[in-house]
Amino acid sequence: MALRVGIIGAGSIGCYVGAALLMGGAEVSFLGRERIAAVAAEHGLRITDFRGLDHHLTSAQLSFYTDIAAMADRDCVIVTVKSGDTAAVAADLAKVLNTRTIVISLQNGVGNAAVLQQAMPNNRVLPGMIGFNVLEGDKGCFHAGTDGEVIIQDAPIAQELAGFFAASGTPFETHANMPSVLWSKLLLNLNNPINALSGVGLKEELSQRGYRLCLAALQREALAAISAANIPIQKLTAVPARWLPAVLSLPDFVFRRLAQPMLAIDPLARSSMWEDLERGRKTEVEWLNGEVLRLAADYGIAAPINARVRELIQLAEQGGRKDYSADELLAAIRA
Repeated sequence: MALRVGIIGAGSIGCYVGAALLMGGAEVSFLGRERIAAVAAEHGLRITDFRGLDHHLTSAQLSFYTDIAAMADRDCVIVTVKSGDTAAVAADLAKVLNTRTIVISLQNGVGNAAVLQQAMPNNRVLPGMIGFNVLEGDKGCFHAGTDGEVIIQDAPIAQELAGFFAASGTPFETHANMPSVLWSKLLLNLNNPINALSGVGLKEELSQRGYRLCLAALQREALAAISAANIPIQKLTAVPARWLPAVLSLPDFVFRRLAQPMLAIDPLARSSMWEDLERGRKTEVEWLNGEVLRLAADYGIAAPINARVRELIQLAEQGGRKDYSADELLAAIRA
C-alpha cells in the first residue's frame, strides 16, 4: 500500500509538496480553502521549477477536501498553514487524527512543531523546513523559483518520504538538529519582508546593494541573538551563514562575481510575504522578525532594525507602502 499523506493547508507550498509526492507514487489528500479546491477541480495542479520541471496532474488524479475529517486515515500529515493558523489547525487535527499518524511541520518560523506537539501529545511531531520559494500562478500552476531543499527531522517516515520526492527532483534531506536548521532558515527568511516592501522580484531585489544592506542589517541583529543563545548555525547556502551580512554588503559588481549561486533565481520568483500583501492576507512577520526580537530580548540584545521592518510590514498590511526603492527602504529602516 502506498504511503497515505495528508497536506494540511494546500496553498502554494502545500500544493507543490503534495503534487511532488503524488509524482513519486504517494497517496495524497489535500486539505485547503474552497478557492484552491475550485481551481484544482477546474484545472488540476501543475508544478514547475526553475530547473525545468513541468508536471501536470488532472483533477481526476487529485483528492481535494475542505473538511479536516478527511485526514483521519492518513499515515502522516504535512502541515503547511501560515504560522498564525497553527494553533487552530492543531486543535482541529487533535480531534480527528489517530495517534499513529505522524505530523510534520513544513512552515516558516521556529516554533510551529512545538505548538502542534502540545495539542497532540500522543502523536509524533517532526519539524521540517522548505528552502525554496513557491509562487501561485494562473490555472493551478505553482512555480518553485529558487534553489533549496526540503529538510525534515531524521526519522523512518522522513527516509520513506525521500523516495517519493525523488521523482520530481525535489532536493531532500533529513537532519538530526532541526532547531539549528530552523534558525538558520529564519536568517534567510529575513529577506521575505525586504522583498515584500521592495515590490520587485527576488532576483532584481538581491541584485541591488541597498536592499542587500537592509537584509544584512537584519541578519547581523539575528546572528547576535543566535550567538548569545548558543544555537549552532547550519550552512544552507553556498555562503556560510555567518558570512552572509558581509557578502551581502559587497558592491554590486563584486557581489555578482562572488555570490553568483545566490542569484540563481527565476526572475518571476517573489517571497511568500509579497504574495500575502498582494492578496490582502496577514503576513508571518511576527514569526520571522518577531522571533528575532523575542530571542534578542531574552538576552538583553537590541534589535531595532528588526523592530522597524516589522513595523513597516504591519503598516503595509493596513494599506501602507510596499514599493520602496532600495535607497528609500534603507533610509526608512535607519530612521
